[in-house]
Amino acid sequence: MLDVCLLGTGGMMPLPHRFLTAALMRYNGSNLLIDCGEGTQVAIKEKGWTFKPIDVICFTHYHADHISGLPGLLLTMGNAERTSPLVMIGPKGLERVVGALRVIAPELPFEIQYMEITEPEADIEINGYHIHAFRVNHNVVCYGYSIEIKRAGRFDVERAKAAGIPQRMWSRLQHGETIMAEEGCVYTPDMVLGPERKGIKVTYCTDTRPTETIAKCAEASDLFICEGMYAEPDKLVKAKQYKHMTFYEAAELAKRAKVSEMWLTHYSPSLVRAEDYMPKVRETFPNAFLGKDGKSVELLFEDD
Repeated sequence: MLDVCLLGTGGMMPLPHRFLTAALMRYNGSNLLIDCGEGTQVAIKEKGWTFKPIDVICFTHYHADHISGLPGLLLTMGNAERTSPLVMIGPKGLERVVGALRVIAPELPFEIQYMEITEPEADIEINGYHIHAFRVNHNVVCYGYSIEIKRAGRFDVERAKAAGIPQRMWSRLQHGETIMAEEGCVYTPDMVLGPERKGIKVTYCTDTRPTETIAKCAEASDLFICEGMYAEPDKLVKAKQYKHMTFYEAAELAKRAKVSEMWLTHYSPSLVRAEDYMPKVRETFPNAFLGKDGKSVELLFEDD
């Protein structure tokens, strides 16, 4: 099971009922945060979740509305007596940017480990998450992220017996471990596991024009969280100028990527009655919803 919560859905500036951009995911005791806009701490508290299990923070880019909440969050995590390392992932310059922000949060009781992305696409395995980062098209270097929880095939007892594998090793093989046994025997998971089963996939993408890469990387996502900065039909020129997306362009991407569900986020503070535009969006992609602060879902593995 993967829990997903939109902590903040605002773009550019916070509003009384809409914090700036952030999303939090929970899996197997580990929390992964994407972006950390102003209001992220309050949003986590309002949701009833906690700061301490946050092990990984991914940044799409370094505009203030995506990272300005970080110094306060780090201080709160430190005051919660955290000592385990915190991994941060983001575009080149991550350590420099965070170092500058930490002028007001200089002393922390835990280590920060930086993973800077320099290639157009990158894959990272951490804490059970498979993270695929992909560059998008904004006016600064910016990345989207697909977060996958992969699921191994079923354990095949008959194959294990036929291979003569001792029963005491079955559990370790089932959990993906390769075992060097006595007399040079090597047992690998593929000897006892069936084909990989469908896992869970969430794609998160903000601050970009539509690109072919987004459609490719979001393909078959259970949930596609995508920016829709503008909904008014006359704002397409502005979207192109500032390298953002409209609601309708996001819906086209969702349709092309064959995702199961789309949440729109990061919409303009000038946009009022955003829900009024959703019927038009659903003409392109029916399973589209307006993202709201605190909106969450539990994504489950499919039954076999």
